[in-house]
Amino acid sequence: MSYDPTETKPEFTEPVVDPVARARDHARADLPKRFYREVSVGPAEGGAWRVLLDGRPVRTPARRHLEVPRRDLAEAMAAEWAAQETIIDPRAMPHTRLANAVIDGVAVQPAAVAADALKYAGSDLLCYRATDTARLVDRQTRLWDPVLDWIEETYGARFLVAEGIVHVAQDPEAIAAVGRALEPLDPWRLAGLHSLTTLTGSLFIALALAGGRLDDDAAWAAATVDEAWNLELWGEDEEAVARLVARRREFDVASAFLREAPAGQP
Repeated sequence: MSYDPTETKPEFTEPVVDPVARARDHARADLPKRFYREVSVGPAEGGAWRVLLDGRPVRTPARRHLEVPRRDLAEAMAAEWAAQETIIDPRAMPHTRLANAVIDGVAVQPAAVAADALKYAGSDLLCYRATDTARLVDRQTRLWDPVLDWIEETYGARFLVAEGIVHVAQDPEAIAAVGRALEPLDPWRLAGLHSLTTLTGSLFIALALAGGRLDDDAAWAAATVDEAWNLELWGEDEEAVARLVARRREFDVASAFLREAPAGQP
């Protein structure tokens, strides 16, 4: 059966374990054909916004209403739906995928999603430094130490730094302190933070972005120190560059979900 996102009949009823990954799994081979002419956005109950296909509201794979808390997110999703030509390809619709994940997964089990993100605090990217290249170590130090300093100042959580890849045990109290920072996040910001954490390998970078310590470009630079170094050292590789471009696209979408609406804007 093809997926019509405006139908109300239940189709996907399995429990969601990793909401973000599960949303990506729905990018199936039997992609449905585009069936609509007009795409628009409109208000929903409670100040939310929704995408309309020929005036009909879109539904998630679990048949819930696809509604987002900000108009800019709805407009980004609408642009994705409008860009589908002959088929509907979820892989080309990152805002819609992440919104589906929030509604069908994160909002249903926020504690599990927060706990999954918190796992990274025990082995965060920023805590493991290169050992054989002084210039790379200097770059890691310059970009990563200020984030760790901010984590300590903001949450009272000090994390140990190690050389190489041998695991270093972190203080459970420090991990718990960072975990408490996740509790106030609504499902939309939590989904953005979780996605950024898995994309970068660093909960600390995601928290620094959420807290305004880093902007998008600074967070991306911190997250891709090693990749940038390898490209400089060995020259550009077409596949590696393509992977980075795809990751940056997902990164920007997650960051958009993590941001709060500016004052006075819906």
